[in-house]
Amino acid sequence: MTTTDALLPPAPGAERPSRYDRWRLRVAADPRLARLYGWLAPLLVTLLAGILRFWNLGHPHSLVFDETYYVKDAWSQWNLGYAATWPDGADARFAAGETDIFTTDPSFVVHPPLGKYLIGAGMWLFGPDDSFGWRFATALFGTALVLLLFLVARSLTRSTVFATIASGLLAIDGLGIVMSRVALLDTFLAFFVLLAFWFVILDRAKALDRLATLTALRSREGEPQPWGPILWNRPWLLAAGAAAGAATAVKWSGVWVLAAIGLYVVVTDALERRRLGITFWPTDAVRQGAASFVLLVPIAFVVYLASWTGWLVTDGGYDRHAADASPATGFFSWVPLSLQSLWKYHTTIYGSMTGMTSPHSYASPAWQWALLLRPTSMYAQATADGQSGCAGGDAGCLDILYSMPNPLLWYASIVATFFLVYRFVLVRDWRYAVVLVGIAATWLPWLAYPERTIFQFYTIAIWPFLLLALTFALQHVAGATATAIPRRIAGQRVVLVFLAVAALLSIFWYPLWSAMQVPYEFYRLHNWMQGWV
Repeated sequence: MTTTDALLPPAPGAERPSRYDRWRLRVAADPRLARLYGWLAPLLVTLLAGILRFWNLGHPHSLVFDETYYVKDAWSQWNLGYAATWPDGADARFAAGETDIFTTDPSFVVHPPLGKYLIGAGMWLFGPDDSFGWRFATALFGTALVLLLFLVARSLTRSTVFATIASGLLAIDGLGIVMSRVALLDTFLAFFVLLAFWFVILDRAKALDRLATLTALRSREGEPQPWGPILWNRPWLLAAGAAAGAATAVKWSGVWVLAAIGLYVVVTDALERRRLGITFWPTDAVRQGAASFVLLVPIAFVVYLASWTGWLVTDGGYDRHAADASPATGFFSWVPLSLQSLWKYHTTIYGSMTGMTSPHSYASPAWQWALLLRPTSMYAQATADGQSGCAGGDAGCLDILYSMPNPLLWYASIVATFFLVYRFVLVRDWRYAVVLVGIAATWLPWLAYPERTIFQFYTIAIWPFLLLALTFALQHVAGATATAIPRRIAGQRVVLVFLAVAALLSIFWYPLWSAMQVPYEFYRLHNWMQGWV
């Protein structure tokens, strides 16, 4: 059926396409309408995400959860170039406006500086005594993450509609909202990780087309080529390396993403060379892999090292002169003492992080994450009835900031991930591989640390990829364009019902995602499982 045929009235007795299909074909037939929808959809979704993240962002005006570390470290680092210690009881004094009481003594911090510089920039812009300023950068990056997911989803699904669905689900989801409303590092990590994968997607399209073109030009009379070209002009791969370096400069878990991207690029190049009939494709892929390493890894290292500039150019940072008393000898003796000290600091950080097993009431090991057994409460404040506007009866009221994903979206995305594995085995679609690599790179390494104290909210870095898996599953349910009309109508209705229920659940949960004051009994309606408190 052509676009023109679909827009005509159906013949007597013929099946009429769904309203969505008729609208889709009308948009496809009008380039101006297609362009309008192409930029209006992401704009509206991003605007919705921004409203849900920035509304009442300064509440509560207190340091919640790990903001006690990151906000204060960010401000001392912004002023001194390194994180410094604060006096006892500094949280209350800081929230009261005493923001200059940090010392010049170094503070031991386990995460690289980039995320704290971003938090510090918001504090510099709006003032360190403004809780909106503490959280401005995370809200901005959390909103940008929604737009970025739209761009990635459109590249993968080849559909503006399903890109809107993917980004729209993140826009209204609790994990995305809450992690954008607290000054923690994980939203920055999620943004740079997804950005790196988007650049890999762009690189794949350009590099493989160029590889096929150059291989065809080299062939003579259809004879197979023993060796293929080595591609050096890959700016998107350089950009992916820079983004992965930025992710690592926020949290070290970004290095797993860098490794996964490198492996994906090598395997993709190898399979394409085999498809093009290059005789020595395995060895040829190794040659290209070496070139890809040079394009990907050094720039990631440079970006990561640049994040430590403040520590390197000042003298007061933790372990800043650790190598002065015992400098390296032999081959590494040429390395500047500042970099030797940085290496010693990194070994100290690694030892601390791998041994981090202190108990925490909200700890959740990675093997539990799929079950959503213990989401993290970032903040909770009880109010008696009649105080501060509370009208909750004898039970009083509660303000809570609960990093709980929309439960329907979460469990559906876990099921969709297994579906995507199944589909990949059947059809070997590279788009499914990108999503699965993203999930594996951001989840599987955590399984190696079952005793370490980690939390469910770490999954914000995994969440965009899980939503992409869910989007592919919904696209499959909706049916391909060549599918029979009754099947597509039924599938589209299922998708619409699913999205409607997800939206209603988000409305139900939003008060707990935004620290709104609610009656305690309303809060209790959300305790569906024992660990959901």
